[in-house]
Amino acid sequence: MPRIVDAEARRRAVVDALFRVVRREGVEQASLRNVADEAGLAIGSVRHYFDSHDELLVFALQELEERVGVRLRTGAERIFAAGTSDERGPLVEALLGELLPLDADRRDESVIWLAFITAARTRPSLRPSALRLHRGVRTVVGRVLAGAVAHGALPEGLDPAVETERLAALLDGLAVNAVLHPDLTTPEVMTTVLRRHLAELAG
Repeated sequence: MPRIVDAEARRRAVVDALFRVVRREGVEQASLRNVADEAGLAIGSVRHYFDSHDELLVFALQELEERVGVRLRTGAERIFAAGTSDERGPLVEALLGELLPLDADRRDESVIWLAFITAARTRPSLRPSALRLHRGVRTVVGRVLAGAVAHGALPEGLDPAVETERLAALLDGLAVNAVLHPDLTTPEVMTTVLRRHLAELAG
């Protein structure tokens, strides 16, 4: 009896192989053949699911977006369910920490994220997904700050748009520096900087 192949599982396996290649060698080396070799598949099997290199890259970036998004939605639900500001504070820090390379898995994601958004500068097919990631961070940060305002956790007179961009830029900068200089921008440094910024925001 022929073996039934789970198409979605196979596509995810191919994407995971692509992520491994990108982590080691960058986006430009993640050709269909290299990805097929990494996944232990014939190149024809990869082409069965992805017609081109660009299609594979776009799907992979969307997959990265979804994986991070699932964790962010879970974290946001916990914040909304919290009853007091003392409970919400650590949950906010944890939620925003999902956007930082604070452990091996998130560091791998940050390496891949940086590789893709850099490639998007010269690959038009990647730009919509890269822009969604950019806007997605700011949407998450904006909602966190809006919730803090609604609960009276921030002082009056703050400009929500400016503070959203400031905090999002802080997260982006920490992630980039951690990828490029992991010995200097350590998880401890990132946690301390984020915690200090949130404390200053709260006055």
